[in-house]
Amino acid sequence: MRTGLTKQQKTTGIFFDEQSSIIEVQTHNTDLKKRLGAYAQQYPDQCKPTDDDGQGGLTFEIAKGRLSFRLTAPYSEERRKASGKLAKKNIKNLQQVKK
Repeated sequence: MRTGLTKQQKTTGIFFDEQSSIIEVQTHNTDLKKRLGAYAQQYPDQCKPTDDDGQGGLTFEIAKGRLSFRLTAPYSEERRKASGKLAKKNIKNLQQVKK
């Protein structure tokens, strides 16, 4: 969808306070819009779309406790090398199975 907005202008904002039981998520991110839309259809009592800005942005209200943030530690050099070796091994195994 052409919106006339730059990528820098296509933001995601998550707004909540300590008193309210609702979190407001406003986003232009296509994947997040799809995920929130699907969640809203499956759990309408927990999440609902509330606004469409007409430029590709959607706003949802979601019950507090239903949205989480996951922080992950960076991989060590050793772990990255081990993961790379495992991936290469799995690719070779898949190629052999296909033959």
